Amino acid sequence: MSRQQSLSNSIRVVIVLWVLSFALVFCETFAGSVSSAADSLDQLYEKAKKEGKVTLYAPLSPRAMTVIPAAFMKRFPGVTLDHIDGTTDVLITRILAEQRGGRIIADAMSGALTYLPQILEMKILAPVEVPEAAPYSAQLKGDLWVATDTQYYIAGWNTNLVKKGEEPKSYEELGNAKWKDGIMGEPRDFQILVGFAKRKFHSDEKAVDLFKKIAATQVEFHRGHSQLAEFLVAGQRPVCFTCYAHHFPPRMKQGAPIQSLLTEGVGEIGGSAGVLKGAPHPNAALLWVRWAVSEEGQKVYAQAGETPAHPKVEPLEKIRPATAHMLTIDDVKEFPRYEKMWKEIFQIR
Repeated sequence: MSRQQSLSNSIRVVIVLWVLSFALVFCETFAGSVSSAADSLDQLYEKAKKEGKVTLYAPLSPRAMTVIPAAFMKRFPGVTLDHIDGTTDVLITRILAEQRGGRIIADAMSGALTYLPQILEMKILAPVEVPEAAPYSAQLKGDLWVATDTQYYIAGWNTNLVKKGEEPKSYEELGNAKWKDGIMGEPRDFQILVGFAKRKFHSDEKAVDLFKKIAATQVEFHRGHSQLAEFLVAGQRPVCFTCYAHHFPPRMKQGAPIQSLLTEGVGEIGGSAGVLKGAPHPNAALLWVRWAVSEEGQKVYAQAGETPAHPKVEPLEKIRPATAHMLTIDDVKEFPRYEKMWKEIFQIR
């Protein structure tokens, strides 16, 4: 071997060793700056504390805005939760505008079931590993998000107008002619048709047949679930077939003569948690997501009046139906078809 060849080989060895050394340093640095699923919440907290804050874009109820951020900051001193409120569509528009301007502000965001496909299609969320989501069903999580809370469509009745022993015990009973001119609902709640078709009957035909029988009772429709609940309290009609489950307990506590049918209902994701790509505070964002969907965080959601998505955490009030026909993210793309069917069944313009 010539001296030149020997020198050339030596240079190659040095270069290879330098590259390997650089790669090792880079990996150690990266591992030290961005959390892995192996980190406990307390370990992740130490990394998040160095970032100091997390900016959350999420639509929260007034009660949730008071309870949830305060609980998070009490649990993790030194990490400020800056909550930006707004409807999901407005927050999505804001995120896109900030990205176009090259100024990413949000670290994490929330979206209800209806908006999740749009959020995923825009590819604005980063993949996350959330060990706390292990108990959740596949319907309530994905590679980029985990549900934080749920809501349910159920039936209910006015106890002054429906005698004890005569109350409906199933949706099938609502198709009975005895309820003629006695049922009301929200005209936009086609989701309940989706739930029955996809999860209960596994058949569009059977679901349509049931709701046609209910439609034959001459259902009266009112827009707005809060107004619908108030009409039920006032006795506008004896039965509501598309009420929100969480609207019953607070009114019943105040003495309202209403009762909910909790044998079955249709459920959907009310909120979710995900980390945005390019989040300025990635560890704090992941800390928020992991805490929010953990049993600890979900108990706080319950205290805030929400219905936790975590299967082991019960809401403060009896809200979850015994059988919940849960809508999934894959169902959303079929919403237009079912909405059309719903309008045809009830002759809604």
